[in-house]
Amino acid sequence: MRQTPNPMADPVAWVMIETGWEVLAVDGGEVGEVDEVVGDSGADIFDGLAIATSMLGKPRYVPSEQVAEITEGIVRLALAREQIEQLGEYREPATTARIEPDNHGGAGEAFAAEARELEGKVVAPTQRREHSMNIWRRIAFFFRRLFH
Repeated sequence: MRQTPNPMADPVAWVMIETGWEVLAVDGGEVGEVDEVVGDSGADIFDGLAIATSMLGKPRYVPSEQVAEITEGIVRLALAREQIEQLGEYREPATTARIEPDNHGGAGEAFAAEARELEGKVVAPTQRREHSMNIWRRIAFFFRRLFH
């Protein structure tokens, strides 16, 4: 169920934004949904948003400076629809491999560690540079928005 914009709604912090929240242009027209929030909540650094403007299209990157207002369930941008259509593709940041210390928890722990490592290689492989979101990630985000 979609929420309608409430001009009296209280603003919320960027860390409250969730996948599937409605994204509005400066004129109040809906332009998409939040796909991903980009930032470091531990350091309270909000970089921007990846927004879906179509079902399986590549998400667009909105820098935090272009986010005008955040209220419960709604993100209003300081951009017109035409400007949003010109935004660049969201590129996932480079990732790093985390090396965990040797585990002395026994065979069960060793097996679980091996399974996590394999899962990481398949689901979220280490990337040395920024990269486009592949079709499988876009499909996963589509279903996440659909059932959120």
